[in-house]
Amino acid sequence: MQNFIPGLTERFLRYVQIDTQSDPESISFPSTEKQKNLGRVLVAELLSLGVKDAHLDEHGYVYATIPGNSSKDVPVICFCSHMDTAPDCSGTNVKPIIHQNFDGSDIVLPDDPSQIISVAGHPYLQDRIGDDIITASGTTLLGADDKAGIAIIMEMAAHLINNPDKKHGVIKILFTPDEEVGRGVDKVDLQKLGATVAYTLDGGERGALEAENFSADAATVTFHGVSAHPGYGKNKLVNAMKVAANFIDRLPKDEFSPETTDDRYGFVHPVRIEGNAEKATVQFILRDFMLSRLEAYHSYLQDRMEDSLAIFPGSRAEYVRKEQYRNMKEILDQHSNVVTYASEAIARAGCAVKSAPIRGGTDGARLSFMGLPCPNIFTGEMALHGKHEYVSLQDMEKSVQTIIHLASIWEERSL
Repeated sequence: MQNFIPGLTERFLRYVQIDTQSDPESISFPSTEKQKNLGRVLVAELLSLGVKDAHLDEHGYVYATIPGNSSKDVPVICFCSHMDTAPDCSGTNVKPIIHQNFDGSDIVLPDDPSQIISVAGHPYLQDRIGDDIITASGTTLLGADDKAGIAIIMEMAAHLINNPDKKHGVIKILFTPDEEVGRGVDKVDLQKLGATVAYTLDGGERGALEAENFSADAATVTFHGVSAHPGYGKNKLVNAMKVAANFIDRLPKDEFSPETTDDRYGFVHPVRIEGNAEKATVQFILRDFMLSRLEAYHSYLQDRMEDSLAIFPGSRAEYVRKEQYRNMKEILDQHSNVVTYASEAIARAGCAVKSAPIRGGTDGARLSFMGLPCPNIFTGEMALHGKHEYVSLQDMEKSVQTIIHLASIWEERSL
């Protein structure tokens, strides 16, 4: 295949300089209007490539179609990436830096020399010696999550349109807003999209193919105390904040937490606490690959809640749970060719396939349960959501090759 590096570099550097940070506190959709700024750029580029139906809808989604050029009945496949960047770290005034022919030394980010991307702290960099590594300058995240995926899909689109001899079926492109705040597919129009299967481009290391993810719930525990004047509160005042603090202190110190688990072990994680003496609220996320263990986490939290209430007579509490997303493996196991073809495409691109579960969520998980089977393919994006984020251009190039091969494989296997 051709050298994709020049196009990828130019696209990626432009995209990351467009601020698209989403906002979890916003009630609008998309959560920030500035996400549409990138959407408009992408639509203009797609139209200039000859993708006639490319458009941005009122919700901030970009839809586009690359017509098929095969006489076979090829299933319609979709490639999807998200436009927003994480709320965890600023995405304003991103200054991308290319570290050409990376030599394996620690990378000191110039706008804040205290920000050092060390090889010891990021061992994957040892595998990328000789690559061209892109970072931010030290005061922002980079935005490779998921503008690397966007650049990869756009480069694929340009290649297929400019090389009509490569046979493929109809290919749909979908760029979504608000993935980082858990709303990425809330308003997607699957009927308009018209795809049979999909692939998100939002994975990490070269060769990674993810077909399994956490199942996820949220839980909110609200403690009610008894308000009284503190000067005359003896035998009257029950401080809801103290009940909540006692509850938090009962959480395990060496298990069930993000700080102490990895691989296939899940966790319960308090993410927000607020309140006063009369009412205090603790919000949790619960994660595990097995639904039975997720249920056990709910029971554990409710038991600890009751333990704390017993220490503070007169207090009371409510426990509210909410389903967030489920493990896409349940769906993808029913469509094994979706994953098998992706594995073959990665191998054709000259990469070793790395299959590992995602310790998090993905638009693909929700799309899978909406009827669109959707595993996740690598882009090279690493050290996400922070100032140490980086990506290898050579990883991105391998991803472009992978999805071009994948389009070919779906055509080859069709009748």
